[in-house]
Amino acid sequence: MNELLGLLRIRIKRGVNLAVRDINSSDPYVVVKMGKQRLKTRVIKKDVNPEWNEDLTLSVSDPNHSVTLTVYDHDTFSMDDKMGEATLDIKPFIEALKMHPNGLPNGTIISKIHPSRSNCLAEESSVVWKDGRVIQDMCLRLKNVETGEVELQLQWIDLPGTKGL
Repeated sequence: MNELLGLLRIRIKRGVNLAVRDINSSDPYVVVKMGKQRLKTRVIKKDVNPEWNEDLTLSVSDPNHSVTLTVYDHDTFSMDDKMGEATLDIKPFIEALKMHPNGLPNGTIISKIHPSRSNCLAEESSVVWKDGRVIQDMCLRLKNVETGEVELQLQWIDLPGTKGL
């Protein structure tokens, strides 16, 4: 097993124009997976534009692992319905961290990632030095569904005693 490099905090901000899976709305929640780790947000009732603003923290030992984000509609009496998914490559974010950008002016853009067929970005995403840390805001377009996007933010947490980057 690889040594722990640090923690990746994913702030699930909100869903935009998510698919309707109940009569005229949905009860969405997000599941985030990386390797064997699985975390989820709370359910937001009857809302196709939910605001979660929840932090989910994953342990990272291999920066080549991608993060899978799946949105579900919570159902009380039946299986939850899938409302789309997106895959997130964390390598560009990790590469920006490896530059050790300490001391840059606040708001400096370290790198930009453009939408492509190989990622789920809905728009260009920038890795930025802000308030003494590296962050990346992004909007992911959900796949295998008629509509929907999820806005999120990545942040790295160094842990004392870990291998680090």
